[in-house]
Parts: sequence; structure tokens; C-alpha cells
Amino acid sequence: MKCIKFFSFLLVLFILNQTTAQEFKLGKVSVAELEQKKHPKDSSAAAAILYKKGSATIDYNQQEGFVLITHVEARIKVYKKEGYDWANQSVTYYNGSNDSREKVDFSDVCTFNLVNGKIEKTKLKSDGIFNEEVNKYRARKKITMPNVKEGSVLEYSYTIRTSNITMMRDWAFQTSIPVNYSEYVTYIPEYYTFSSRQKGYIFPKVTVNKQSRSILFTNKERSGGLSTHTTYSTDNVDYLETQTIYIAEDLPGMKEESFVNNINNYTSSMEQELSMVKFPNSQIKTFSTDWNSVAKTIYEYDDFGPELNKTGYFEDDLKALLAGVTSPEEKMLIILNHVKSNVKWNEYYGYSCDKGVRKAYQEKSGNIAEINLMLTAMLRHSGLTANPVLVSTRSNGVALFPNRTAYNYVIAAVETENGYILLDASEKFSIPNVLPLRTLNWQGRLIRKDGTSEEIDLMPKKASNDIVFLTYNIDPEGKVTGQARRQCTDYNAMITRKNIFSTKEDEYLEKLENQNNKIEISDYSKTNEKEILKPIIETYSFTGNNLCEIIGGKIYVSPMLFFSNEKNPFNQETREYPVDFGFPFMDKYNITIKIPDGYAVETLPAPAAMTMQDNLGSFKFNIAANENTLQMVISHQINEAIVSTQQYEMLKDYYKAMIAKESEKIVLKKI
Repeated sequence: MKCIKFFSFLLVLFILNQTTAQEFKLGKVSVAELEQKKHPKDSSAAAAILYKKGSATIDYNQQEGFVLITHVEARIKVYKKEGYDWANQSVTYYNGSNDSREKVDFSDVCTFNLVNGKIEKTKLKSDGIFNEEVNKYRARKKITMPNVKEGSVLEYSYTIRTSNITMMRDWAFQTSIPVNYSEYVTYIPEYYTFSSRQKGYIFPKVTVNKQSRSILFTNKERSGGLSTHTTYSTDNVDYLETQTIYIAEDLPGMKEESFVNNINNYTSSMEQELSMVKFPNSQIKTFSTDWNSVAKTIYEYDDFGPELNKTGYFEDDLKALLAGVTSPEEKMLIILNHVKSNVKWNEYYGYSCDKGVRKAYQEKSGNIAEINLMLTAMLRHSGLTANPVLVSTRSNGVALFPNRTAYNYVIAAVETENGYILLDASEKFSIPNVLPLRTLNWQGRLIRKDGTSEEIDLMPKKASNDIVFLTYNIDPEGKVTGQARRQCTDYNAMITRKNIFSTKEDEYLEKLENQNNKIEISDYSKTNEKEILKPIIETYSFTGNNLCEIIGGKIYVSPMLFFSNEKNPFNQETREYPVDFGFPFMDKYNITIKIPDGYAVETLPAPAAMTMQDNLGSFKFNIAANENTLQMVISHQINEAIVSTQQYEMLKDYYKAMIAKESEKIVLKKI
């Protein structure tokens, strides 16, 4: 009996071990995997990662020294046509200087299908692999897997090789589809110390092992004399290698939600930053361990700090522009507009200059660093206290942990008695303290000349207004004729100007008509379209035949017409990520409605007011009748750019009540 119990205990241990360290091999696809019709834990999933394994190894060879080799292999199941995109895989890699260049190779790329009960394997041909240039420094190797169908299983692997040890890749355990098994292993010699940081809400199981390794050196010596003699000798150097295994299982797919700036901020993942190098008989070399040292290191780069000291290329132009100008505010605007109108952004991000500020100014084109470091240098030259601010754009994710790759953008800040004024000369319609939306990503880091730095809040505090004056008449047949005047400030103005200037006026108006219940617009005009410090104003007349309903001789009309919110963007039971509106805002509507002759009001929506806790926002709905005219004032205001998950339930209820009120109809009856 004891033997049976002991055998049962061993069996349990074996099963547990199998679930925590599963063996997967490329090419060993099972019939069961191919027969599976839907994911067992998410029937809506279009695809799933059955397993993904990665390793990062710092290895030594006599020719190159230590090199970093990253190897990844994966198996993906396609359930639906919407999952076909997973047949397209790509790896972006550094293609700049020889010292840091990366080499990427795909292998074992196959598609498996079940045909008449048998497994059919289709290998990738050479025409399915190609390279594309991303920018001067980066390229992308891409594959498109063949013969993909619903039910296919896809496999691939790739290897990245580089002599730049600092370029260890981030590892995402989670993605937009379910992940059954994700494993990542690092092999790091004792000479290197990395800081590991994890993001997201699901953390992997971590196992650490130490093992002895050795490096074999071959020495070559020649002796002189009548004949040259060459001798070889070998030396062994022993060192400890740390093996760290990260395993995560049964990860749900990340679901997109409304008003999320970048879902990768909340995805379960890991990033590693080289913090120290210590070789035998050598001094310790430390890298960026906190934000101050990160900022100082970046400032000292040749393509950053020294570029701020170059002034000769603009001095004559600036002297003419600022002649007689003494006001700091006026100087700031003149310089900002000068850079915006003379140097066009080439669409490249980065805090490092490519060709340099002088050449960018001469060629009238540059990347973000060249444009905004040039702007900073001009502001300083004019006598203003200006410094660069490092930023991580919304697409790049929030800079949570100190490292040099956390930032990918730079703007300028001017210090005044009333605080910092933030500037970006890459955006045509931006103004002081109204930055491009791409930069509104929590915090940036300002760097001064002496290398000190401080955190800068990038999120706007002032509300951007969208104020509408709406006047319309309703005739007995339900046709609506009216005029609208819309006035936008700050971020709403910047967005509106970009929308107007991105298309021809006819196309813009046609889109406006289609979005607003197929109304017909006439007498369209705009004011302050180029005076970007002022609110932009749009006015137009409109007619609509689909804005009222006539039922049983009564007219039913939603008083806000096409301006009402119709759908609650917050319909999830719970919210996993903060709500990011981008900026605080106030929408206000002043509405005058003329009742048709022979009709009277039967039903009016009741006035209402709501205020959320902590001054998060408010909604007011007022209506009054005066003979054959109705007057309404409606306002909806959100006072915080970012709303926490703890406040989500309150925000959801607020939107639900607001939309219900805006949806109530006025009922007109015949007298």
C-alpha cells in the first residue's frame, strides 16, 4: 500500500513538473491542435498563441568578444479569417553603425493544415521574406506565411545577433489574442548586471539558476631569429552565468477599450536595461540607474547637448526678427512661428539629431530633435530660460522605468514666473502649452545645462472648449432648417484646424453632412482659420429631413439634433485601464428652437444637473418655453485628462445618465 501511495506521489510531481516546464518542438504539430475549432477559454478569439519561447544569451567568441543572441520561436493557431493577420510577422532591427548593427534571420517558417485527416506542411519560400527601410537607422524584416486557412497552425522562429549588449529586447508575455504558454530565458555572465522590470497585471513565475561556464582563449606568439617560429597556447577563464526563466500560462487577450492611450502600457511584459559592467581587473562601468542619470547621459550625447550650443546659423535671422521686441511672450511666439514656417518635420521621431541643427535649418527639413533643439537654442539666445524636455510619445508607451530608450521625442520648455510653457515647432497648428496629441503622455523630463533634471507634467490642465450656438425652425412636415455656429479653443481648435486643412472644403463638408444625419449644408464659412492663437469659428446653414419623427400627428424631436451623444463609450462592467481623454474639455450648447404655427408643446424634457465627485466633471441641462420658442443651455465638462480605474464606475453612470437625458424628445402636438 505504501508503495502505491509513493508511486502516486511521484506521478503527481511529474504532472506538476510537466505543467510548469512544458516541452514544445517546432514541427511537432498535433492533429488535435489542427482540429480545434475555437479557443477553449475565449470562443471569440480569432487566433491564439499556443506557445512562444524566447531566449537572450550573452555568449563569447574569439573574433567578436561577447555578443547578444536572441532566439524566438512560436506556434500560432488561426481560428477565424480575422486571425489571418498573424501570418504576417516582422522584426524591426538596428541597421546603423557597424558596432551596433543587428542581424536578423528567420527560419523554420511553416504553415500546417489538416487535409483529409492528414497533416499537410507548407514551407515558406524565399519570396515570402523581405526587408523594408524604416528610417536611416532601422529596418524591418518581414515574412508572410503561405497557405493560411481557418484552422491553420503557423510556426516560425528567428534569431537576432548583435555585439551591442545593451540592446536586449523587451519580452511581451501578453498580446491581443490569448497566449497559452510564454517562456523567456536569459543567460547572463557575471560581468553584466541588468535591471529587470515588469509591466501589466499578470506576472510570470521566475526561476533562477547559476552555472559555471568557461571561455577558451587561443594565444598566438611569433619568435624571431633566422627563421620565424609561431607557437599557440590556450587559456581558460571560468565565470558564473545566471540563467533566469520566466514562465506565464493561460494569459487572456488584451481587449481594446475606449479612451486608452496605449494598451501596451498595461500588457504583461518585461524589459531589461544594462545597469553595470565589471570585467576582471577593470573599473566598474555604470549606466543609467535613475532618471537623473538617464537625462544627464542623453544630454552629453554628441547629437544632443552640443547641438544646443550652435547659434551662428540663425543669429542674423533672429536679430532681424526680434528687433525692438522686449516682451518674453512676443519673443517666444516669433521664434516658435519662425521655426514652424522655415523647417518642415520629416516625420522622424527621436531625441538625437540626424544631420544636425545647422544643416536642418539650411535644408528647411529635420527630425523632431533637430526642430525642437533648434527652437530651444533660439529661445536661449533671445534671453529666455529655455531647456529641452524628453518625452515618450503615446505610441511609444509611458516611460515607467529609468532607461535611455524610454524616450523617443523632445520638446522645448520656457521657464516663467507662472510656471513652464511647453512648445513644439513640429506641429503647424500647435501654440504655447498646446502640444501635438502624440506628446500628451503623462510625464516628460526637463534637462538643464548643468545636467540636472526634473519631471514635467505633460497633461493639460486647462479645458478646451467646444461651444455651439444652434438655432432652427421645425415646419409641420418635420423638416428642420437652421443655422449653426461652432467655436473651438486650444486642443479642440488644433484638431478642428487639422481636419479642415487635411481635405478639400467640398470633401470636408460632405463628410460633415454624412456624419450628421444626411443634412444639407450651405453658406459655410470659417473665421480665424490661420490666426491660431484665436478660437476657430465655423458657421453654416443646414436643412434636414431626417431630424424629426411624425407619429399620430405629433412631432418628436431630439432637441440637440445631430450634436447629441448617442452611445455610451463606457459599457464594460469593469475597467482594466485608466480612461485617457487626452485633455480636459467643456462642450456647451446654446439652442433656440422655433415651434411651427399651429403646434404647442405637449412634453418637454425636465431640467437636470449632475456633478461627479472630486470635481471630475459635471452635466447641466436646462430648458425653458416662451410662447412658440424653446431655449436650451446644455453643458458637459470633464476636468481631468486621465480618469483612474477607481473612478470608472462613477464615470460610466455619469455618461449613461447624460446620454439618456440628451436622448429625451420634445413632443409637439397640434393645437
